[in-house]
Amino acid sequence: MSNANAVLDTGAPPPIQDAAQRQVDSLPPTNDKPSGAQPPAKHATQLYTLSYLVFFAIFGTLARLGLQALTVYPGAPVVTGVLWANVGGSLLMGFFLEDKNLFREEWGTDDISANHPGDATEQAKRHKSVKKTIPLYIGLTTGFCGSFTSFSSFIRDIFLALSNDLADPSAPSIASRNGGYSFMALVAVILVTVALSLGALVCGAHLALALDPVVPAFPFRLTRRLLDPLFVCLGWGCWLGAVFMAIWPPDRHAASPETWRGQAIFAVVFAPLGCLVRYYVSLLLNTRIPTFPLGTFAVNIGGTIILAMCFNLQRVDGLGTALSSSAASSSILTSCQVLQGVMDGFCGSATTISTWVAELNGLSRRRHAYVYGISSIGVALGFFVIIVGSLRWTLGFVEPVCAS
Repeated sequence: MSNANAVLDTGAPPPIQDAAQRQVDSLPPTNDKPSGAQPPAKHATQLYTLSYLVFFAIFGTLARLGLQALTVYPGAPVVTGVLWANVGGSLLMGFFLEDKNLFREEWGTDDISANHPGDATEQAKRHKSVKKTIPLYIGLTTGFCGSFTSFSSFIRDIFLALSNDLADPSAPSIASRNGGYSFMALVAVILVTVALSLGALVCGAHLALALDPVVPAFPFRLTRRLLDPLFVCLGWGCWLGAVFMAIWPPDRHAASPETWRGQAIFAVVFAPLGCLVRYYVSLLLNTRIPTFPLGTFAVNIGGTIILAMCFNLQRVDGLGTALSSSAASSSILTSCQVLQGVMDGFCGSATTISTWVAELNGLSRRRHAYVYGISSIGVALGFFVIIVGSLRWTLGFVEPVCAS
């Protein structure tokens, strides 16, 4: 496997547009890229990048929620529903990091290794540098893969395993754990998720290498003239439509209770906010410490803290829950659904496993990867135990109204 996995899915800041242009100009001319084609202006690049992030954050969140609904059922072999979303997002991340064809027309297709012996490594470096400035690439990696995976939900599942609340819904009763069983459950969730996600990242990279001869390239003119402007309308239009549906849900006048907002709409409303926070925080902080991606660490910890607080509020009588089913007013139901939307949408998109495992795999020294990985899980789980454990092991949880 090449060093392509060292590339982060946090995207590239718009200010490096000029540097990217110089790298493109330095490449030999090719017949695949239009003569005199230029990347869009700085402000247009920023608009396109944000539009792709908004659209793919929505798409990734819906994909994660849909996959969780498919994989959590009575008798499921794995009861951590977010596991397969984390594995799938990491697989796609590995593919995009290693792929050299999808965005080939953005940087040229001349075989430098053939015409300029010894320049193949330099060609790969320039390809990675330019690729990280392409709005569509940022949307696919930072937007979709980052929102499809969720670090905060992973930490939540670790805590639920520790507190004996992560169980098969088909089980008639849950046996109490003692003698270290809860610790073993905690270790199982950590090892299974990290191992499968890292394995999926490597598998995705190998898949990109295997499919290299057949993977097509996005046409340069099609991307610039059609896709980029189209996704400006799609991204912001979908987000605005989700806001309207959250205010006026389609099932408001139906005989059954409102469920749309709790199942997906609120999550879609909050998802782009989380993705944009992760993108800008990563741009600001990830380069501060070369051996410790501070930006990804910050959003993963911050998103986990917010999810823990929302998780608690959902299980407090009178806010996200009610004393009895008859006392569940519409305001309590809505508040519970909003909290669920913040957890699934904002926290799920602000925190990411795909970036995290790519950084673990890409750090130059293994000890740096161990320090980064252990500190991320340890700090996040510590906050979750303090926040949620204070309720779980004192008053106990009450079933949220929107989960019944």
